[in-house]
Amino acid sequence: MTQSLYERLGGPDNVQRIANSLVDNHINNPVIGTRFAQMDADAAKVSVAQFLSTGTGGPTDYTGEDMVTTHKGMNISAIEFIAVLDDALDALSENGVGEREQQEMLFILYSMRSEIIAV
Repeated sequence: MTQSLYERLGGPDNVQRIANSLVDNHINNPVIGTRFAQMDADAAKVSVAQFLSTGTGGPTDYTGEDMVTTHKGMNISAIEFIAVLDDALDALSENGVGEREQQEMLFILYSMRSEIIAV
């Protein structure tokens, strides 16, 4: 039986580590960091882990808002979107995720572009 992307990412512990790294990367990213300056980082890490779990075939249900609602009125640019993708790839790499899984995750994230950029 083929493992889900969630399992290949390393299961719940590694998905949480990826989420933690991703949020930290966003906070420290000079392109998008100001967008994250006032957020509750701990709550964001929980939400991102839920999102990653749900989107990759894991057992957790994402309970946050959909991407359009979350990003409506933020006027996110293509450059900012690419910065988010770069942060995601860095978080995956930092947490020992293989290239194939990184590519699959990038495809998933990129597929949401139209829901995030300038909505």
